[in-house]
Amino acid sequence: MTPEFLITSLIVVASPGTGVLLTLAAGLSRGARASTVTAFGCTLGIVPHMAAAMLGLAALLHTSAVAFQGLKILGVLYLLYMAWATLKEQGALSVAADAGPGAEGAPPLSAGRTILRAVLVNVLNPKLSIFFLAFLPQFVSDADPQPLARMLELGGVFMALTFAVFAVYGLFAAAVRDRVVSRPRVMAWMRRSFAAAFAALGVKLALAER
Repeated sequence: MTPEFLITSLIVVASPGTGVLLTLAAGLSRGARASTVTAFGCTLGIVPHMAAAMLGLAALLHTSAVAFQGLKILGVLYLLYMAWATLKEQGALSVAADAGPGAEGAPPLSAGRTILRAVLVNVLNPKLSIFFLAFLPQFVSDADPQPLARMLELGGVFMALTFAVFAVYGLFAAAVRDRVVSRPRVMAWMRRSFAAAFAALGVKLALAER
């Protein structure tokens, strides 16, 4: 495992994106447990993209405009739905009724639904498959006798870093959640900000090229 791979992976994982945003929202609205479950779901969402890169399916997204555009449209629609649901207090920043001081109104999400939401956020982003197609092979030597095993190892390390970094983001958000949910004006501002961020990420994905 080269230091270059670890440093590059850490930079990529720590950069703000949909997974980070969703994990922060879970920590702020539902606490430490929900943020950790969300981080786990976002990590699971990496598996299909990593598998696609290993099986060559990511190359199809890279070369086929129809396949890329189809998956991209689904991703954009889902992000816009997340923005709308967050703004309407039904999405990522809805406060669970049992989540602690200041929480009211929203029923708690099950772990399964939380994981599904997080997985969908990552799965419906075609850029991730293309990222893995371009990223992992750079750290696999042409002379490696088992290149697929090496890519699995690198992918596993990338997923572990993803979970660890996202969990830290979520736990930090959970640590300050009482100061947020106990102030309606701050919560309203946060809700609008997260909705705008989801919408902006949707627009960014809509404008993405292969």
